[in-house]
Amino acid sequence: MSTNETILYNGVRMPWIGLGVWTEAREDATEAIKFAIKNGYRSIDTASAYANEEQVGRAVKESEIKREDIFIATKVANTDQGYESTLKAFEKSLELLKMDYIDLYLIHWPIEGKSLETWKALETLYKEKKVRAIGVSNFQINHLEELMNQADVKPMVNQVEYHPNLTRPELREYCMKHGIQMEAWSPLMRGQLNEHEVLKEIALKYKKSVAQVILRWNIQGNVVTIPKSFNEKRIIENSLIFDFELTDKEMEDIFALNQDKHLPPPDLSKFK
Repeated sequence: MSTNETILYNGVRMPWIGLGVWTEAREDATEAIKFAIKNGYRSIDTASAYANEEQVGRAVKESEIKREDIFIATKVANTDQGYESTLKAFEKSLELLKMDYIDLYLIHWPIEGKSLETWKALETLYKEKKVRAIGVSNFQINHLEELMNQADVKPMVNQVEYHPNLTRPELREYCMKHGIQMEAWSPLMRGQLNEHEVLKEIALKYKKSVAQVILRWNIQGNVVTIPKSFNEKRIIENSLIFDFELTDKEMEDIFALNQDKHLPPPDLSKFK
C-alpha cells in the first residue's frame, strides 16, 4: 500500500489528503482542481450543495488522468434526502460529473426522520456498484449508532469538522473502534491557527508551515484530510506532508490544544 493512502474497511483505497472545493463565494473551481491534479492530488471532495460538480467533472476530464486514478467524493444535499429522492439526486450528480460511478458518496448532514431512508438508498447504490464506498458527514456518535442499528452496510467514512481546537476524542475513538475512517473538513480552521505558538515552534523545527504541521498531525492521527484552497502555492504546500514525521510528544501537544471550539455554524440553506 502507498503511504499516501489509507484502506477503508471494504478494501477501497482512499488518499490521505484531497482537495476540498467548498467555497462560500461560489468561485469557479475548475482551474484549481486541474492545478491540484497536475501537482499530484488524486482525491477531490465536492457535494451537490456546492454547485460545482460539473466543474469537478470538467477538470478531471481535462486533466487527462485516468478516471480510475482519481478518487471522487460527493454528497447528497439535505433537501434531496429520502430513498427515491436520493437515488434521483445521485443520478443528477453522475450526470453533472459526467462519470459512470462515484468513489465515495456521503449523506451531507444528519436529518431527523430522513437519514435512515437516505442511507438505505446509499446501500442500494453500493450494492449495485454505482459507488465504491458510502459514508456520512457531520454525524455524531448518537447519529452513527441510530444508523448502524438499522443498516445492512455500516458507514465507511465520517467526515466532520476537525482541527487542533476541535479534536473530538470520543468520536474519533468510536470511529476507530468500528472501522469507520474519520475525515477532516476545515482541518486548518480557516487559517485561525497560523499564529499559535505551539504550532509555530513545531513548524520551525521541521522547516514547514503551520498548515503542513496540522495536516501531518491529521494523517498521523489516522484522519483523512481535505484542505480547501484555490491558491496554487498553498495547494502545493498542503500536499508536502509525507517527508517528515511528528514525535509522539508533538502529537500529544497538538491534541492538547483542543478547546471543543467549532467554527461558526454554516448557513445550511447553502447546502441545498
